[in-house]
Amino acid sequence: MLSKLENSTTLRWLGKQLFNREDPAAFFDPLLAPLDPMLVRQYVPARVERIEAETADTKTFTLKPAARWGGFRAGQHVTVSIDIDGRRHNRTFSLSCSPLRWQKEGLVTLTIKRLPGGLVTNWMHDHLEPGAVIGLGEAFGEFLIPGQPEPVLFIAGGSGITPILSQLETMAAEQYHAPVTLLYFVRTQADIIAAQRLHSLRQSWPAFSLSILATETGATPRFLNDDHLDAVPGLRARRCYLCGPGGLMELATDLLHQRGIADDHIHCTFFAAPKAALAGDSLGGEVRFSRSDVTVTAEGEVSLLDIAEAASLSPRYGCRMGICHQCSCTKTSGTVINRLTGKTSGPGEEKIQLCVSVPKGPVNLEL
Repeated sequence: MLSKLENSTTLRWLGKQLFNREDPAAFFDPLLAPLDPMLVRQYVPARVERIEAETADTKTFTLKPAARWGGFRAGQHVTVSIDIDGRRHNRTFSLSCSPLRWQKEGLVTLTIKRLPGGLVTNWMHDHLEPGAVIGLGEAFGEFLIPGQPEPVLFIAGGSGITPILSQLETMAAEQYHAPVTLLYFVRTQADIIAAQRLHSLRQSWPAFSLSILATETGATPRFLNDDHLDAVPGLRARRCYLCGPGGLMELATDLLHQRGIADDHIHCTFFAAPKAALAGDSLGGEVRFSRSDVTVTAEGEVSLLDIAEAASLSPRYGCRMGICHQCSCTKTSGTVINRLTGKTSGPGEEKIQLCVSVPKGPVNLEL
């Protein structure tokens, strides 16, 4: 019955008019949630099965998503939805286990570091307990391992190891025979995430080489340098994967370029969206949300997503980094600048991403 409701154009229209929703199956959520929160339809529910400490500020959350969840590929992200003090918050995290675990056990893991001042990460560390149910979006992202075996270099920093853990365990399970090297930078030995899993991979997988480098244990910091890369056999033939703090990513990219590694062999995924330098004095303007009949004025380098939320609107979004495209919206007129690329849009109708678009003068949106 629910699938028929979801596929009915008439009921979707009726639901939109009566309940401001396009998902009729979710009408039953207030009744289903108290009985079994795993039955709700507005989002994919995932039950917390286990929580394990990795370091003093990092925990791994083992989740059991509802069977209708679509699965993932190694290196991808998911958007998590959590209710805190009556308000729903969405955040994006990397999956830290192999897809094989989902396929065999119906389980997935998120390995999450507590962030200073972070609302969602801190709440999850302090209040989330086994048995709780949270929302899980469908997986997305193009930080994917090669389809055919070829030499690979991974460079990770801190919690940037999380998507790489998924990739390494997947490659090991598939008996990936080309050379694979991981350079993993942490502040101290106490900050190593998934140490046991990494050492187990090194012992059981002959193609894998592991170097864990503690940057703050000596008299001077030990950051990525020429010596580290010169020690990687056949570096110029490697496909390179980078994940970690922005400074490490920029340094690694520069050093790889100096060694003749082309951009199409360097793959990056980010904790936060990189930003192009924008001319602040030309930004901002009147923004009209036509469907909501709301008009506001913004100044400076503020994204359209932030502007909409400040105007008490609730547009759909996911990663807030320009990756997942869940916040895509139609701009009917006006000009915006993409804060990732610095490129200016045309003045006419086009699809834009609210989270990375900054108005440059008056803008009209179908929202």
